[in-house]
Amino acid sequence: MFTDTHCHLTHVPTGARAAIDTARADGVTTMVTVGTDLASSAECVRIAAAHEGVYAAVGIHPNDAIEATEAVLARIEDLAQHDSVVAVGETGLDWFREGAPPIRQEESFRSHIRIARDADRTLVIHDREAHDDIVRVLVDEMPLPRVVFHCFSGGRDLVETCAVNGWWMSFAGNVTFTNATPLQEAAAAVPLELLLTETDSPFLTPHPHRGKPNSPSMVAVTTAFLADLHGLGTEDMAAAVGDNARRAFALPGAPGGG
Repeated sequence: MFTDTHCHLTHVPTGARAAIDTARADGVTTMVTVGTDLASSAECVRIAAAHEGVYAAVGIHPNDAIEATEAVLARIEDLAQHDSVVAVGETGLDWFREGAPPIRQEESFRSHIRIARDADRTLVIHDREAHDDIVRVLVDEMPLPRVVFHCFSGGRDLVETCAVNGWWMSFAGNVTFTNATPLQEAAAAVPLELLLTETDSPFLTPHPHRGKPNSPSMVAVTTAFLADLHGLGTEDMAAAVGDNARRAFALPGAPGGG
């Protein structure tokens, strides 16, 4: 019943198989496991190919954009052709951490957009304190494939921009934090048809489980929290998010998704 549109099964402490089995037992039917470099992207493809209902995203994280050489991007482009791959990313811009130089991040971002467009894969955006520049690049690169803002961190202005453009907004466990009032207000303003849930596990464990490693199972906590924000029951929110994820990632059962 639950959908985790962004997890890192290559990083969960229990290992991918145990995390998937636990998530299944807890009602998580769909997971997208996301690569952050070439090695983890290849492993995500392998994991997704071996487990029904698990899909892969492949890409180079913006903080590692210095590694996004022509040869590496060619390998990402090859991986994007696999049947189990539904997205390219996470890619984007990060002006918070001391990572790759901004010019290399933007070059890598634009290359990922091209790969996603050519492969007809969804583009998964990492946006850390870079809202205006992310939008600038996306607008400049139109027409775009399907776009998902992973771990949405903007305010109402960015919600409106995403809504106008039909970009999906995905919320992780940090929306449940007690000091996250502005993010909660943004989440409440997202049109229901553009709302997604994720864990970003093993990171961003939702309240009241902070201090423990996150896992795909905990997407249920975030789903229930978002349901309250939108005045819905948890089952209704889970159903809406499931429908949204099928469209956002062109999953089986979605129009054009096979």
